[in-house]
Amino acid sequence: MSPDLHTASGSPATVEADAVVIGVLAADGPRLAPGSAEVDEAFDGGLAALLAVAGATGKADEVVKIPTRGTITAPLLVAVGLGTGEVTPEQVRRASGAAARALAGTGHAVSTLGRIDLAAAAEGSLLGAYTFTEYRTNGNGKAPVGKVSLLSDAADAETVVRTAAAVGAAVRTARDLVNTPPNDLYPAVFADRAKALAEAVGITVEILDDAQLAEGGFGGVTGVGQGSSRKPRLVRLSYAGGPSPRAKVALVGKGITFDTGGISIKPAAGMDQMTSDMGGAAAVIATTVLAATLELPVAVTATVPMAENMPSDTAYRPGDVLRMYGGKTVEVLNTDAEGRLILADAIVRAAEDDPDYLIETSTLTGAQLVALGQRTMGVMGSDEFRDRVAAQARACGEDGWAMPLLDHMRPELDSRVADIANVTGARFGGMLVAGVFLREFVPAGLPWAHLDIAGPSFHTGGPYGYTVKGGTGVPVRTLLAVLQDIAANG
Repeated sequence: MSPDLHTASGSPATVEADAVVIGVLAADGPRLAPGSAEVDEAFDGGLAALLAVAGATGKADEVVKIPTRGTITAPLLVAVGLGTGEVTPEQVRRASGAAARALAGTGHAVSTLGRIDLAAAAEGSLLGAYTFTEYRTNGNGKAPVGKVSLLSDAADAETVVRTAAAVGAAVRTARDLVNTPPNDLYPAVFADRAKALAEAVGITVEILDDAQLAEGGFGGVTGVGQGSSRKPRLVRLSYAGGPSPRAKVALVGKGITFDTGGISIKPAAGMDQMTSDMGGAAAVIATTVLAATLELPVAVTATVPMAENMPSDTAYRPGDVLRMYGGKTVEVLNTDAEGRLILADAIVRAAEDDPDYLIETSTLTGAQLVALGQRTMGVMGSDEFRDRVAAQARACGEDGWAMPLLDHMRPELDSRVADIANVTGARFGGMLVAGVFLREFVPAGLPWAHLDIAGPSFHTGGPYGYTVKGGTGVPVRTLLAVLQDIAANG
């Protein structure tokens, strides 16, 4: 369930609603953000002082509620912190998300944050109100806020909100997929859900099952998936980009529906979080559907390998050599470095479509968290396109940092029996090593970028801004921003 999102005009002081949301900036005491003048006037210009008495400071994500006692029509005033400095779209997005979470159980809220940045306020409201309650049977707690009216006098307000609602829906779709337990979302089911989402917007779908993968020479996907009774799949979604697409973009996402580490088994502590190891696939599927929904003038083809990495008597082993799609051979030294194996197959297949750009994303390495923490993606690839993607990630609020692919690391992947090994014998630079491995499968001259989302795609702490516990939907908005940039600039 998501809030019913609308635009509205008029004064927030006289609107019929259960609550009114205003923004507060952190300065020398709380300072009212633009858009709240009518409410301040109703309080005889003393609203900032009243909020200060109530404990408001304006710091980011802070929410302070005060009863209005008839001063304005709505019975509740919600002041949400925007932080310091010049207000950015991300600050509005986060504040709107924090307000939406705080308004759970409220029927109708009116927000003045739409006057600052309508798109960001809409996205933040939708994402902050997100809940995943499909598996709760003992009461689901408060329902999300039922309706959010965003105040704006912009001529294109309805169009902006419709677009933001589509973006929010795509991120929520990715979150739902990540949050679905692995006993209910294994490769065959994941493929069927991708097909249903795609066909609903007219996207062409191709699904290869385990027999077709083996026959087609997809040694990486087949090898990783052979230890599970739930057999692997490869899903291809193709959106034509309208009559005159500006470019062809290949998207690839890692779809490991659960990762035990295989024979190189992971520690039990934290293994439950490996339900999120298909976060890249979820984002790529949701983004491709979003591109079609928004009718972007860019042809997008998603190639999504799906497998479950399990230890069993049929599982692949350290020491095995896999013959990948396209013929390259890989010596497996660690079965927990499985994501790069299925991605390698998918990259080679995606490149056969002769795209202008290749973007792939995955929960690739724990080393990403060591290097960049839980909220910042590591972006690797060809230098110019890598930097372009990282810039778009920062601009849309998902945060990405360009990382180098160092040539001196390639010899560390030399194998004694095959073309390349899947890991090195050292523990240093693990994210970069994985990127160097993937580069081996990207055709020379093709602009490409890999987004390592091991940390940012799954949030294990308390909620903040528009981010809640569990799947985050990262990097759907980054992928959309890149597609929009390509549509505008080629």
